[in-house]
Amino acid sequence: MPEHDHSEIFNRGLQFDLSTLMRRRHLLGLFAGVGAATLVGCTSDGEPTPGTSTNTAAADATLGSSSPSGASTAAGNTTREIAEETAGPFTGDGSNGPNVLTRTGIVRSDIRSSFGASSTVAGGVPLTINLTVLDLAAGSVPLAGGAVYLWQCDREGRYSMYSAGVTNENYLRGVQEIDSTGLARFTSIFPACYPGRWPHLHFEVYRSLASATSAGNKIATSQLAFPRDACDAVYATDGYNASARAVSSLSPETDNVFRDGYADQVGTVTGSIGSGLSVALSVPVR
Repeated sequence: MPEHDHSEIFNRGLQFDLSTLMRRRHLLGLFAGVGAATLVGCTSDGEPTPGTSTNTAAADATLGSSSPSGASTAAGNTTREIAEETAGPFTGDGSNGPNVLTRTGIVRSDIRSSFGASSTVAGGVPLTINLTVLDLAAGSVPLAGGAVYLWQCDREGRYSMYSAGVTNENYLRGVQEIDSTGLARFTSIFPACYPGRWPHLHFEVYRSLASATSAGNKIATSQLAFPRDACDAVYATDGYNASARAVSSLSPETDNVFRDGYADQVGTVTGSIGSGLSVALSVPVR
């Protein structure tokens, strides 16, 4: 694997990172058209199925939320605790094999590339992820100073560190400190869809950045679901052929995670496929 362009940053230890980088049922989002660009994907909580790349979309599509302003603000519930969900088998938090949380470089906003020994970048439609974390025990105020660990699969439906071909990668995983407004923001790609699972992201919430080093310290584990219209638009573009086939026979109602209710976990998607999408979700925790 090639050396990371910023490898000098990744040999200073976790302390450097810490000091330097300070359920449930309505789909939100109406979208028009299909987009032009090369995209990426997300897999399942089982062994992922790689996708192929043949389709090319004809025109760029602008995607807007059901909000009149179309703003990329936190979506949904602000008073009910986010549903607790399975972390799945590809956690990378030490609960099921390797622990990426202790590695220097994991605290970052842009999670598209691997860090450390590799600089491989996961390709795909750009996606900004905005999670607004609220502390219900304190009266639904922002959980400022907390942290979010987020992970997802790549365009081929593989999870770094676990899936064949990417066991030496750690892309599409990262930790962000929650700011004074409750926001944890990540730059990533739109996940793929694989047979048996609705398109999703995984995340864990921690009380502090310093405690985000082991799954034993987390206070919440959940998943974000994507609106169908957004998935249909993205999966009509080149690189998402396998995802388009998989999602056509799925729904959140039949998904083994979301089928018991998912309205509070559906993100609001805005933006365009050509220039990048944003997804936002409100994450109340205790």
